[in-house]
Amino acid sequence: MKKGTLYIVATPIGNLEDITLRALRVLKEVGLIAAEDTRHTKKLLNEYGIATALTSLHDHNEQKKTPSIIAGLNEGMDVAYVSDAGTPGISDPGYILINKAIENRITVIPIPGPSAVVAALSASGLPMDRFFFLGFPPARKGKRRHFFKSLQEEHATMVLYESPQRTLDTLRDIEEILGDRKVVLARELSKLYEEILRGTVSELIEALRERTIKGEITLIISGKERGDSPGSPESIIPQFEALERDSRLSMKDIVSIIADQTGMPRRDVYNQVLKYLKARKSQ
Repeated sequence: MKKGTLYIVATPIGNLEDITLRALRVLKEVGLIAAEDTRHTKKLLNEYGIATALTSLHDHNEQKKTPSIIAGLNEGMDVAYVSDAGTPGISDPGYILINKAIENRITVIPIPGPSAVVAALSASGLPMDRFFFLGFPPARKGKRRHFFKSLQEEHATMVLYESPQRTLDTLRDIEEILGDRKVVLARELSKLYEEILRGTVSELIEALRERTIKGEITLIISGKERGDSPGSPESIIPQFEALERDSRLSMKDIVSIIADQTGMPRRDVYNQVLKYLKARKSQ
């Protein structure tokens, strides 16, 4: 029996007109649509007269529901997966389902379309040749500050999501840890109250200080300028800790990355890392 296909379908992040013709065709033709929130997806389907069967698949039930969806795919049923908005799996559910499909040798086909990351970046005015998507920063202040400290030497443009309630606190952490860099705040992209604010971190803090921030927030932060002074020995440790978590990188790889990004000689980076590791081991 021929297996079904799993389609990963990008859906509008606000304006329903942003759905692609291909996405509409796939949503009509599959045997089942798995959705992060069936109530939310139903609005999109009703708008375009699509009557395909729906089932929920979200963070809290993805582990439990995935086997039954995989079983349907193995029996020849085509399935589309959609999140509430944008491209599934990008700070949204979908990872477990996609990986189980791959394990079962089920064909996985992406249906590209809206993404808040790319939409915000395209209108930001900041460099787009290299960027780093960070998802949501930690909610707790201590962990969030450590998170940004690990990015002090990052040269690429950085893109992240944030809740409106924490946006000002996050901007203050960015200003204190990364400096008064250029930043762009994109709010409610493609929706009625879409807003894009550009300026330095301090300018955005001042602009938002007396406002009640609402809606979906995407923040874009400029990377460290190449002309900035080389990193200090102390500044490389948070970066080393972040890179160390990637099991694919050897010590040589990590030293090379830090040296390239900070402008410090490789030998100096290596000596500082060794000194730190010895101190950590003795604790």
